[in-house]
Amino acid sequence: MAQLRQHTESTRSQYALADKAAALGWPRTSIEVIDADLGVSGKWGVPREGFTELVTRVCSGDVGAIFGIEITRLARSNADVARLAEFARITGTLLIDADGVYDPADVNDRVLLGFKGTMGEALCRYRHKASYADITVMPTLCCECAADLAGGPGESA
Repeated sequence: MAQLRQHTESTRSQYALADKAAALGWPRTSIEVIDADLGVSGKWGVPREGFTELVTRVCSGDVGAIFGIEITRLARSNADVARLAEFARITGTLLIDADGVYDPADVNDRVLLGFKGTMGEALCRYRHKASYADITVMPTLCCECAADLAGGPGESA
């Protein structure tokens, strides 16, 4: 709970998602914030009641849209996010974050979410280099080309 007290911006951002839902047309009386996981460790083996409740409610067809700061980070693993997206596809639930509105029934949206999840997972391995454009995180060029772009051997971009 110390995390909640010390990092209030994240908590405010999460609650602001209710305002975004209202701005997109959802009635305030239909908007519910599931905050049971705020301040809960992201480590494996720690129960996350909020995520479990979310999945249960999506599966029952009670959810029209899920709003998140970053949809691909709602769960601890890409596999859990993929399962949530599949349940959302079956029940017609939209997934909405700062980057857009995703319809899991649309194959292009599923591909994009999968890509974002994979990139997020890769970036977690390099927390000190949290940039999608960092050449050392996303090696798409040969080492020589990357070194040239970075300013020469041994230098970083």
